[in-house]
Amino acid sequence: MIENVNVEFDEGLNILTGETGAGKSILIDALGVVLGSRASTQYIRNGCEDLKVEAVFIVEPTDKVKAILSELEIEAEDEEVIITRKIARNGKNSIIVNGSHVTLTSLKRIGNALIDIHGQNENLALLKEGTPYALIDNSSEEIAAAIADYQKLYRLWLTQQKALEDKKKSAAENEQKLDMLRWQENEIAEAKLTAGEEEELEAEFKRLSNSERIVESIEDSCNLLDNDDEFNILTALARIGKNLDDIQRYDHSLDDARKMIEEVSISLHEVYSEIRDYGEQFEFSPGRLDELQDRLELIHRLKKKYGVTVEEILERYERIKRELSSIENFDSDVETMQQRILKVESQARKRADTLTKARKKSAKNLSMEIETELRQLGMQKAKFVIAVNPLDELSLNGGDEVEMLFSANAGEEVQSLSKVASGGELSRLALAIKAIDAGRDDSAATMVFDEIDTGLGGLTANAVAECIAKVAKYRQVLCITHLAQIACMADVHISISKQTTDERTTTAVYKLTDFDRLKEIARMASGVDATPASMENAKEMINSAARKKRILGLSR
Repeated sequence: MIENVNVEFDEGLNILTGETGAGKSILIDALGVVLGSRASTQYIRNGCEDLKVEAVFIVEPTDKVKAILSELEIEAEDEEVIITRKIARNGKNSIIVNGSHVTLTSLKRIGNALIDIHGQNENLALLKEGTPYALIDNSSEEIAAAIADYQKLYRLWLTQQKALEDKKKSAAENEQKLDMLRWQENEIAEAKLTAGEEEELEAEFKRLSNSERIVESIEDSCNLLDNDDEFNILTALARIGKNLDDIQRYDHSLDDARKMIEEVSISLHEVYSEIRDYGEQFEFSPGRLDELQDRLELIHRLKKKYGVTVEEILERYERIKRELSSIENFDSDVETMQQRILKVESQARKRADTLTKARKKSAKNLSMEIETELRQLGMQKAKFVIAVNPLDELSLNGGDEVEMLFSANAGEEVQSLSKVASGGELSRLALAIKAIDAGRDDSAATMVFDEIDTGLGGLTANAVAECIAKVAKYRQVLCITHLAQIACMADVHISISKQTTDERTTTAVYKLTDFDRLKEIARMASGVDATPASMENAKEMINSAARKKRILGLSR
């Protein structure tokens, strides 16, 4: 178990070596955890309550990682991405990116953009159904644009087909619904409702229902304002006005009061006229009251069936008419939908043909590049073909089938990769693809190779070493290896060792000095402790690797 380790990786090829069981895989597992891989409490050291893994990445200003962080509203100051993941025995886990808590799904998105980890599982991934599409479609901006155009039409085509199927399924139900909808349409139409009608009817009903009290109030108000008796308000105001006129002859102190009496008198004459006119126009009709009551009862019944307001009833009426129109025009609607589907399908097939042509062009170039890399990896007679075969049926991937074909030996026809490739051949094929992928701007800035040398030796090991070194020209590479031939290519050599103190085992990680590196290469090459002969051999291996890197333009 690792107790506390800090490792700083440099640019270029970082080689990690150590004896079996020293903890190399644990280090890669820790990197996987901080990038979103499954984390188990079994990783927690005995006697501890939690584990914490933290990684610091330096990203380019234009890196696609920045785009993901921006989408997640996470700041990236000084182009740094700091990821901290904590796993606790009690289940209280946390993931923090640049001080912000994120979900595991978001962490995986960020992790996939930061590092490409290659191990045995990635070799087997070559055999998955979608891998050939991913390999060829990620190789060209032209293909990416063609896929986007095609898939937009393809999804529209599927949506329209689904709508047509749903419409046809509803045909049997339509006959039963038709009579009911027509009855509902007639019932609402015969009512001849208008928006706002109910409020007006209720106001009139309320007025007529209280007509007797209204008439009494009008008569009483008019009598109080002006009648034939000696006293009423208007007469009283006139007398007050006359009295104030008399006072004005002798004293003007009440001039303002006289003006107010005059204004009040004018206003009350207007009030009297308005009340009188209202009373003269007011009519009470028992028949009209019955009409109003019947109309309001009709609206109430319709509201129970079709909506809580007259406006909702009218909206329901429009929906019923539209549904009736749809049912009654079923055949013509189906024909129109079919024509639209055929049109979109035709457009999708044209886009699919464009996509297939772009894929064939890219597949040819990519096949040649991969085949060249395979030869450099010691597979001189290997043939590799990415076949793009048109199909009659459309799918989300387009109108073709993409398949990887392979032959390792001369005189043998290429066959499906899953049928003929061995584990070692898959490993080298995967490495060849990674070497090509490293030169692309959109690939992850760091690549990890976890014991890619399993089962290799001799000249093949040398070829693999050169290939990994070429990848490191474009990307930061972390590589765990047991082969001295690969370790010799290191720009930085990191040793992982296991130590036991007070019956507790810990793992130490440290960069090797030139002399320590010489001893480690000697150990890896001979399998025994360093001897003068093994040290001399190791020195020659390192010098030879340095010459090879200079020839290939890989020196730093």
